[in-house]
Amino acid sequence: MEELLPSDIQAIIFDFDGVFTDNRVITDEDGKEFVICDRSDGLGISALKKYDLCLLVLSKEKNPVVLKRCEKMGISCVNGIDDKKSFLANWLKERSFDPSNAIYVGNDINDIDCMQFVGCGVAVADAFKNVKQAAKLVLKKPGGCGAVRELCDLVITKICTEESLPTKNKK
Repeated sequence: MEELLPSDIQAIIFDFDGVFTDNRVITDEDGKEFVICDRSDGLGISALKKYDLCLLVLSKEKNPVVLKRCEKMGISCVNGIDDKKSFLANWLKERSFDPSNAIYVGNDINDIDCMQFVGCGVAVADAFKNVKQAAKLVLKKPGGCGAVRELCDLVITKICTEESLPTKNKK
């Protein structure tokens, strides 16, 4: 599956709800929201941070739990974004990244435009049908259950495989 990833990965952008979580929310009587995340995803992010990639969580959700989880993992996060594609296009341009060298991971209809804008749109296994149809790569794991870790492992495998190729075969 790593052959579906861009050959020169510069950035990986993740939606949060439904990717780092199973898309459910727990709400207490005061309206405070809680989510459940998979610790293996955090370990995958830690392993991925050893490589020269820009990582971002881009979320429509305004809940501070998104920011806190990203802060704990040590990755950039922007939340409360309604027009995710416009934000993503500007974010990539500001960094002089070619969209074809970016990966976007999502699960719902508000992710489709971003998935189609980048070189490799990725859907978690339990993404909605039309999101999976729009994706270049569909993961085996569902959101919140190791999907992020699965992608991290694929990216690391691709990077390590390309680094081991003889110089004349590298792009």
